[in-house]
Amino acid sequence: MQGQFLIIGSAVVIILIIVIVVLHFVKKAENKYYKDKVKDLEVQRNMVASTPVLVELSKVEPIIKNDKMEEKYNKWQEKFVEIREKRLTIIDDLLIDLDVYVEKRDYKSFGHIVAKTEIEIYKVREAAEHLLEEIKDITLSEEKYRSIVIKLKSKYRLLNKEFQEHIDLYDFMKESVEMQLENIERRFLDFENVMESNEYNEVVHICKALDAMIDHMEIVINELPDILLMANNVIPNRMKQVFSTYKEMINEGYVLEYLNIEYNIDESKKNIERILDNVKVLNLEGSMFDLKTMLEYYDSLFVDFEKERLCRKVYEESIVDFSKRIEKTNTLVNKVYEQLDDIKSMYDLNDEDIEIIHDVNKTLVVINDDYKKMVSKDQSKSSPYSMLNEEVDNLSNRLTVMEDDFDRALKSLGNMYDDEVRAREQLKEIQEFLKISKDSIRNYKLPVISDAYFVQLNEASEAINEVSKELSKQPIVIKTLNTRVDTARDLVLKLYNTTTDMIKTAKLAEMAIVYGNRYRGRFDEVDKGLIDAETSFYKGNYKESLDISIKSTSIVDENIYRKLMSIYDK
Repeated sequence: MQGQFLIIGSAVVIILIIVIVVLHFVKKAENKYYKDKVKDLEVQRNMVASTPVLVELSKVEPIIKNDKMEEKYNKWQEKFVEIREKRLTIIDDLLIDLDVYVEKRDYKSFGHIVAKTEIEIYKVREAAEHLLEEIKDITLSEEKYRSIVIKLKSKYRLLNKEFQEHIDLYDFMKESVEMQLENIERRFLDFENVMESNEYNEVVHICKALDAMIDHMEIVINELPDILLMANNVIPNRMKQVFSTYKEMINEGYVLEYLNIEYNIDESKKNIERILDNVKVLNLEGSMFDLKTMLEYYDSLFVDFEKERLCRKVYEESIVDFSKRIEKTNTLVNKVYEQLDDIKSMYDLNDEDIEIIHDVNKTLVVINDDYKKMVSKDQSKSSPYSMLNEEVDNLSNRLTVMEDDFDRALKSLGNMYDDEVRAREQLKEIQEFLKISKDSIRNYKLPVISDAYFVQLNEASEAINEVSKELSKQPIVIKTLNTRVDTARDLVLKLYNTTTDMIKTAKLAEMAIVYGNRYRGRFDEVDKGLIDAETSFYKGNYKESLDISIKSTSIVDENIYRKLMSIYDK
């Protein structure tokens, strides 16, 4: 037991030692963290204090040549003194307080003072940097603005050179351009004067003015020759060409009033005058765009002229074709429409077919009216060929649709007529098959004909009579007629096949009995079978008779059926 207590006690002691050591290192690390924070703030304070304001102020002293500059210098001195002797001192006091709080381990108060110190350092740094920028604006002004002016002078020389080399292109505007260039040169002299007197506030305005004037002159020198050329030569010549072509086409019978050419030419002349007035004061804003728009408009008119010429050619060809088409269609539709009552009396037309024909006739009347109006416009020269061409295309499309509707109606009528003709032809064929069946049954004198055969004969005859009745009706119901023809054809063909099969069977049975007679005296079985076959034959059971005779004779001759067929086929 004592040993166990000893072990437990040792463990507790070790744990206590470890906790003490850990707490020591934690506090040490914590203390180091807060001291490092203070050092970081001190570094930031020193960086603010090292801002080179004094260096820049020393550069200002030699260039003080007027009261304004001296006043600015004094204000900068006051601001710097305030930063160095008041605001930095406050920060130093705050840093001392932070050291005290770290020593006392008063971290709560430490955090509050840290935040306040950071804010003060930020404000002082901003004030110092702003002051430094103000001073540098003066100390670096000469270098900065001279660099700007050097670039502007280089740009000006190039513009002046461009102007001098092509001075003849500027026509009556030469003097105005030269005066503006002289103004720029005077502004360069003004720049030198204010730089000499260190009036840097004026330097800014002069540089801005020079930049704006040179930019404006760049536009003037680059665009003015083209504007003068277009306004004085290109566009006036293009207007003359357009007007000349316009008058020529009017004399040739073209309708071009819709283009408003004369009005637009007058407006263009006014716009050119306005542009030239603006050019005289070197106001070129929008001038090039307006002139290009005018030029594009007059160029587009030649496209319109060519379009009218092409449309006239197409129209003159199209109107001839359309005239022939509509004349032919009128004749055909009128002919069918005039015969509509006769057609209705011949065939049982449905309402849809009749309505189509009426609609076609109405549509054709409207197309004819529109066609006459179009021809009247052409004759009176009241519509351009481009519009006439569109109208004739529209009429042609409408006529095509109408013709399609009319073709469907004609096809329906044609099908009815074809069905009638086909029914009459098929009636003749059916009657011929019936006649052949009757002649066949009459020529081959069969001992007995079954009642079923006569039933088929009567049905076929009645069906043919029904077809004849339908054909004799007015109007003819084509659907019913086709049904009657199909029924009659099926019944007659059935009768024909029945007649042919019955006669063939009877013939074969008769031949088989005659062929087997040669064996009757020698073979009782053959004789007995043939007697049964003859009995069936005279009762009208021809298939049974054939089967019995073949079966009886095959006892003697196995090839009896093949021989019968070869004899029958001959």
